[in-house]
Parts: sequence; C-alpha cells; structure tokens
Amino acid sequence: MPAGVEAKELQRKKTVALARGLLGKHLVRRFADGRTEARLIVETEAYDGERDLACHARVGLTARTAVMYEPGGCWYVYLCYGVHEMLNLVVGPAGWPAAVLIRGVAGAIGPGRLTRQLEIDRRFNARSALDPASGLWLEDRGLRIPRGAISAGPRVGVDYAGPVWAAKPWRFTLAQTAWPALPPAPPPR
Repeated sequence: MPAGVEAKELQRKKTVALARGLLGKHLVRRFADGRTEARLIVETEAYDGERDLACHARVGLTARTAVMYEPGGCWYVYLCYGVHEMLNLVVGPAGWPAAVLIRGVAGAIGPGRLTRQLEIDRRFNARSALDPASGLWLEDRGLRIPRGAISAGPRVGVDYAGPVWAAKPWRFTLAQTAWPALPPAPPPR
C-alpha cells in the first residue's frame, strides 16, 4: 500500500533537499471519469523564498504568490507565457514562500507536457498535495534511489535572475537507469 508524503516533512526540510527528495515519489492524478494514473517524478527545480531572484516570491506577497506563503503541502499552479500550466509543490513553513517545480514525470518530460497529459490546470492551485480527495496528490511507494542516480544542474529559463541565481544547481534529474520497470505511459490525450 503506497504511503502518503507527510506534511511535516514538507514543512521542516530545506527547499533544495525537498526538490532532490521528491525524485522517485509518485504524482497521482484521479480524473473526472474515475481513472487514476500514477507517474514517477523524475525532474524537479527548487525555488527558495524572497531572496531567490528566480522565485516568483522575490517581489513579495501578491495575489499570485499568496499560496507560496502557506505551509508546505499544497499546489501552486500558474500559467507560463500564456501557454503552459506549471505545477509546483509549496514547501517550507508558513510565511516562507518556497516551492518545487515538478519539471517531469515518467512519460512526460517537461512541465508543460506533464500538465497537458495529466490535465492539470489552475483549478488545482492551493489544493492539498497530500489528500487524494483533491484529485492530485503525492505518494511515496518506497523506491530507493541508488547513489549517483541523481544529477544536479542549473534551473531552466531563469537568466533574468542574474548570473548567481541562474547558475544555482537546483534542478534535479533522476537517471532513467534508476526508474523501476514501468508500464508504458498511456498515449497523450
């Protein structure tokens, strides 16, 4: 039986450690027709508070960023360039605006592909990431990640943050060799 991810873990650990630690967890989506799909999380990026010039919260509390100031354990979903929905997990204690962008899951590499395939949009913004009743939640299925199976690199598309923040190695990728034998992903809808 898969275990849920615990709120206290999402509220106590450091953002960068959580971004790395989400690799190997499962993103589970229950669709309106009752189908459920679980996908292995294979790529993430950390965004760590107002000091992080690549983070939306760098401008402080706004209507858009308010959800990032909530205690860790809910979704932050926004529209990027008027085209792609982006799925982020809010992490950290209440008042510390941090989030982890879910950049890729098995069968959908890239944040826009992920949200398109799993039919995720801003209706999920501020919903619980821990409660299956939300229709979108995290599960820990006990996958052990081998040493050396995670690579780190700079975040994508954040040159506006300046050379120091753009170069932070806060994008994490799980090597495909570490993925368990997975059934093929369903075809895109």
